[in-house]
Amino acid sequence: MTSKIRKAVFPVAGLGTRFLPATKANPKEMLTVVDKPLIQYAAEEAVNAGIKELIFVTSSSKRAIEDHFDKNYELEAELERKGKTELLDIVRSVVPADVSCIYVRQPEALGLGHAVLCAAPIVGDEPFAVILADDLIYTSKNCVLGQMVSVYNDRECSILGVEEVPADETDRYGIVDPEESDGRITKLKSIVEKPRPEDARSNLAVVGRYVLNPRIFEHLVNIPRGAGGEIQLTDAIERLLQDEAVLAYRFEGKRYDCGSKLGYLQATIEYALLHPDLREEFLEYLVTEFGQRAKKFLRAIND
Repeated sequence: MTSKIRKAVFPVAGLGTRFLPATKANPKEMLTVVDKPLIQYAAEEAVNAGIKELIFVTSSSKRAIEDHFDKNYELEAELERKGKTELLDIVRSVVPADVSCIYVRQPEALGLGHAVLCAAPIVGDEPFAVILADDLIYTSKNCVLGQMVSVYNDRECSILGVEEVPADETDRYGIVDPEESDGRITKLKSIVEKPRPEDARSNLAVVGRYVLNPRIFEHLVNIPRGAGGEIQLTDAIERLLQDEAVLAYRFEGKRYDCGSKLGYLQATIEYALLHPDLREEFLEYLVTEFGQRAKKFLRAIND
């Protein structure tokens, strides 16, 4: 079956203040996990899901993202001259030839909903995906967006990628109120942006993957500013629920919150242990270096 989802929106205009000073001159989406920037992992997931148009919603400080996905003639010529064909292939395969990159500016920092709305003229009247590069998700099976696209092709409903979070962290996420469940797929009653733990209807949190019908744009245009004085995508989805069914999908995979320093470090270590050229030597280093330190620490606290 041909995928009905051809376009993906990447909101990448944020300032990345949690990673200052690293993000003072470098976009947070260009922070690398082993040997790829976060935004490339996100783009690869979209391409693997059948996406053909990558729409980046940027700001004036995000030129490095455009440069990363652009052709670098000087670098390619130098690699070709030196016979470094393996590296040349890596550089040329950052974006497949049949995939387009499109860039649109978000003129003000008015939230995720506003960033998605900025892509409306390019998306048009089509269903589309939204990927937040901060949420890096590893799976040994079909990529998470690919799983969701398959569900959309069958159900033709807007779909939110969700996972269970600790009950005391609901005020960090959009939280869904589930109605009825069919395995990994749950129909929604409602969705609330960052509810207090005592007010949350569940601990199912939306985590950076969406497949949305284009009617969402009608609501993004008309909703008032919500939490933090921003135009919240969650608020628009809540209104979309009045028009049509919206599903939550409990994806198969492990998420790393690379918008936090701890999550970013966890992803770096675990992706290094998955890397075919690094894993054996890196594992030996971890066992030797930190294994000895752990033994010393345990001896110290037992004495």
